[in-house]
Parts: sequence; C-alpha cells; structure tokens
Amino acid sequence: MEFHVSIEGNDQAKGTADLPFRTISRAAALAMAGDTVVVHAGVYREWVNPANGGTEEHRIVYKSAGDGEVVITGAERISDWKAEGDNVWSTEVPNSIFSVRNPYEVELSGDWLFDGAFPVHLGDVYLDHKSLYECDSVDKVHKPEVWSEAIYPEDSLLTWYAEVGSSTTKIWANFGEKDPRKENVEINVRPYCFWPEKPGLNYITVSGFTLRQASPQWAPPTDYQEGLIGPHWSKGWIIENNLISESKSVGICLGTEIGTGHTKISDKHSKGGTQREQEVILRALRAGWHKDSVGSHIVRGNVIHDCEQAGIVGHMGAAFSSIYQNRIYNIHHKKLRHGAEVGGIKLHASLDTQINENIIYSCYRGVWLDWQAQGTRISRNVFFDNLSEDFFVEVCHGPYMVDHNLFLSPMNFRNMAQGGAFAHNLFAGRFVVRSEITRITPYHFPHETAMAGYSNITGGDDRYYNNIFLGDNDANKEPVPITFFEHLPLKPRDESGDDGKTVMDGVPDDSICYLHPVGLGGYDKHPDAKDKKWWELTKEEIAELGDAAKDIFIGNAVLPVAMGGNVYLNNAVPGTHEPNGNIYEQKGINVEINPAQGKVQVQINEPKLLREASSMVVTTDLLGKTYHADMKFEQPDSNPYRFDSDFFGTKRPDGDVTPGPFELTKDGTIEFVF
Repeated sequence: MEFHVSIEGNDQAKGTADLPFRTISRAAALAMAGDTVVVHAGVYREWVNPANGGTEEHRIVYKSAGDGEVVITGAERISDWKAEGDNVWSTEVPNSIFSVRNPYEVELSGDWLFDGAFPVHLGDVYLDHKSLYECDSVDKVHKPEVWSEAIYPEDSLLTWYAEVGSSTTKIWANFGEKDPRKENVEINVRPYCFWPEKPGLNYITVSGFTLRQASPQWAPPTDYQEGLIGPHWSKGWIIENNLISESKSVGICLGTEIGTGHTKISDKHSKGGTQREQEVILRALRAGWHKDSVGSHIVRGNVIHDCEQAGIVGHMGAAFSSIYQNRIYNIHHKKLRHGAEVGGIKLHASLDTQINENIIYSCYRGVWLDWQAQGTRISRNVFFDNLSEDFFVEVCHGPYMVDHNLFLSPMNFRNMAQGGAFAHNLFAGRFVVRSEITRITPYHFPHETAMAGYSNITGGDDRYYNNIFLGDNDANKEPVPITFFEHLPLKPRDESGDDGKTVMDGVPDDSICYLHPVGLGGYDKHPDAKDKKWWELTKEEIAELGDAAKDIFIGNAVLPVAMGGNVYLNNAVPGTHEPNGNIYEQKGINVEINPAQGKVQVQINEPKLLREASSMVVTTDLLGKTYHADMKFEQPDSNPYRFDSDFFGTKRPDGDVTPGPFELTKDGTIEFVF
C-alpha cells in the first residue's frame, strides 16, 4: 500500500494521493511490510517514531515525493522575542512544548565525555538553521567573548542562555545585528527526527529528506546510543540521499539499544572502562547480537554536517554494514564539551563493515575504528582539513583493509592497533604508532559476532604495499610526544588521581603518543616479517633496549611488519624495513585544499616518478593472515582481494603497477579534483 503525506493534508483522511495525511507520524503508525510512505514538500515538525518494520523481501520505504524539499525537524519556530538591549532578546516558552524531556534542563552527559568550563545542555537556539553557542550566564549573552576552542571563532559570538522554571523556560539569545522577530529563529524541542522507540524494527528505508535540529544525548559505547536518525538496534535499514545536520550529538546512530550498558554512580565508576566495555559486548551476545538480527545497514549518498559528537556512530549495531558515498564535514567544531567519542565516523565492533567512497573533511577527526575492527574495509575515501587525524584505529586485532584512500590532513593515522593492511594509499601527513598492552580486547571468528579470544595490543602485524608518502619537508625527523586521544594540547579534567595527574577512564594516566614524520619510521622497532613470524624477547634483550622500546616490548610478544613497493617523496621517511624503497627528494605531488568550498585538488607533476614503481599486485595471498584472529584479509563473503583497479576503477596492468590511488598512463601534469 502507498500512503501519502502533505502539509495540506489531514490525519483523519485516508492517506491517499488525493486525500493525504498531515503528518508522517500518522503514516508511520500504519505502515506495514511492503508499504511505501510518500512525503510531499514542506516542513514537518515532528518525531517520526515507526510502529512497524518490514522484511528483507518487503521493506517499508519512507521517501520524498520529489516535488520539493521535505524537512523533518526537531525544532519549533519562535517569533515572540522581547528586546533586552546589547543585541540580546528574550522569550519564554511553556514546558509543555517539549517532547520526552526538556533539553534546556538536561545536561549533556555520559561515559568518556570530558568535563568542561561549564555545564552544557541538550538544548539549542538556531538562527537560519544554524545553532548558536550556549554560555553560562545572562551577562555573557550581553557581553559575548570568542570561545577559544571554536573552529569558527566569529560564530561563537552569537550566544544563548536558558533558565528552566516549574512551568516555563526562559531563553536569552544574542543574534548580533539580526532581529529574531523578522528572522527564522527556532529552538529544539524533540530529541530525534526519525527514530523508532522500539528496537528490532527491521528493513526500513529513509530516502531523500532534510533532517535537522534534534537533541539526542551523548552516545558512549557502554550505554544506550541515540541519534538524530537511526535504526535503534535492528537490521537492514537503508538511510540514503538525506541532508542531515545540527544534531546536538550524533547525526546517524547505528548503535546499542535502550537498556544497554552501565551508568555512573555518584560520578564514579564501579569498574574500569575496559571491563565495562567487555561486559556490554558479552551482554549483547547473550541477548542475541548476531548477523541474522542486527546490522547489515546501508548508509549512502548522505550529506552530514554540523553534528557536535559524530556524523555516524555505532557500537556493534553497525556490523556488516556499508557506509559509502557520503559527504561529512564540520563535525565537533564548536567544542563546548570534548570527549573520546568524536569523529566524522566513530564505530566500535565494525565487523565486516565497508566504509568506501566518502569525503570527510573539516572534522575533529575523520574515521575512528575502536575495538573489533575485523573484516573491515576503508577504501577510496578522501580525507582533508581534519584537526586531529584522518584515521584512528584503537585496540583492534584486525584484519582490516585500507586501500586507495587520500589522507591529506597534517596528521594521517593514529595507530594503536594491529593487523592492518595498507595498499595504494596517498599519505601526506604524520603517523602515531603505539602499543596498548594494558587493555585486553576481543577478536572474533571470521565473519561472525562470536568471540574467539582476547589479547592486548603489542602493535605490528601490519602490511604496507604500493603506497605513496608525501613528506612535509620538515627537517626535524625526531618523534614528537603528543597527547593520547586529542590533538595538542590535552586539557585538564577534574577526574584526577591522588597524585593530581589527569586521567581518563580505561587509559593509563601517563599514556602519551609519539608523532612520527611522514613515512614508516614508526615501525622501526618491530621485527620484519621476512625474518620472524613471532618474537619473544629474553631478559637479556630487554636489558639492551632503551626506555621507550621497553614500554613496547617488556614481557610481551611483538608482531612483525611487512613493507614493499612504496614511494617516498619530499623527504618522507621510509624506515628500516624498506631500505630499497623508491625514495625521491622531489615533491612530485601538490595538494591544494579549500575547506570553505569543501574541495581538494591533487596535482601530479611528475608521473614518471610513480609509474611502474612496483612489480606487485596486492592480493589476499600476498597479505596473508593476521596473528590473533588467524583470518585472511578477504571480503565479507570470503572471496579474496585482488587490487587490480585504481581509485576510479581503471584497470591496472598485470605486471608493473603505479603505487598510490591512481594508475597513471599519461605524461605531463595530471589533476584530480574532489
């Protein structure tokens, strides 16, 4: 059956094309497997809470009619403002306007959310669909100051503050020179735009909408994860061709169900973060976390921006999914509160998940894979202008595959994992390579959720073939100490040990990272796969190591690495495992980034430096198996990889191939614009 919805409709009507419903929610209460809900142009101020799911053969499809923009918003327009002087205006709204909770009363909170200068709430005030900055007093609304953490400082001068009473909420806001009575001013009143209250509603498609201005809570992996839109622990959703923006926390959430996880007791955890995370996984397995019931979503063709925690997040519920051809930017740019769960895409347990052909830029970080990245592939993505790093893999055992990506931010990769394979990428930034021996994390049987074992992270078990490393021409080749999760500097927090050191739950208080120059020098202390498959240091060998090496190796088996066919330009550092690498002083490649336009241009000036620089075609057989999972680098259906086509699908020769993302067949300058 096909239901129609129009802003000119009536919920008492039949829901036909001639007699449409007024709200999407009315259609969502009736739609069953095989039905389609067609929504006509207009602004729908509602939380769409589907009552039913579909089946694999008969989905429920929600789609725009194609007759104009269809907006689903968590906000209400407010035009009753009173002038207070100094460009400040005030309004008072009844508390009955709020759905589920009053976002101006509820503080942003959750695991791994760090303390800030003042309490931040779930509420927001919007001017022309763009959120203002909360502050902690009426006086600061009258006398705004630039927020030092803001990526766009001038925007932070537009501020708001709220006080919640027993029956009303009063809001003060500074709109600069704008008159809110004449402008489009809104406040968020709903936590979600499209979100099923019940978990387990499968096979729903959401296509072609503008979804914006909702107030989901912070989404840690150890608790219920909310988002502006998401499937709430189900299977087989398709979220496609939507414009998603202005979530207080997460845009698209593929994460854990309500009732999952732990809560804080008197602001102190009864157990450490790693143990809590392990328990959440085991609890989910017992409750039915399985390929047949959860995950396998498709997220494609969406534009996601201005979400303050993550564009896409998910713990376990994103397993077996495909996330591709999305454009994600301006994630975590206000930074009123910071935490360890921020990024364009932040996934835990991305089993067999495919993250391909996305453009991710101007985010705090690009993609963060945390725990259990196994069978995961990151391919043909473009990263640039990200503040911390483009790609972060944490305490995973692999195998995970990274191929044909452009990593163009100053810091490309934070590696606190093992079991990765990197082929035909362009790396133009620096690396962190670090063990994590204090945390024990699981690995799985191939292509399953069932756990096969636990281990810590000694690092290594990585392979690098046919990549290009574009140096930054910095003469300083010594590793630079930096903070553990964030870009410099690490801000003080109020969770402190007895000695006053700042700590983070689940992470040793003295943990730091070392940022290595562009290239593979960060692996120099690991054994080479050609020599040793497994290395256990003796006491005598440990005694000969320096302090930094002892931190990595003492009492732990260290995994080897393999490298070959890579090209090092502009004084990039090859490292000791590739003494015969293709090393050139010439730059050879120019990268021009325009964040304001969301564009990057890659200009290859000397293709001859790159063409036919490697004799190997990268395959599953070449890459072998990872140590702990004893699993091949292979596709989710167990078919092998053979990287015989480039970023654009151009066929590579059977013999000599061009390192990097592009197979170059012509001489002269070659340009690519993304």
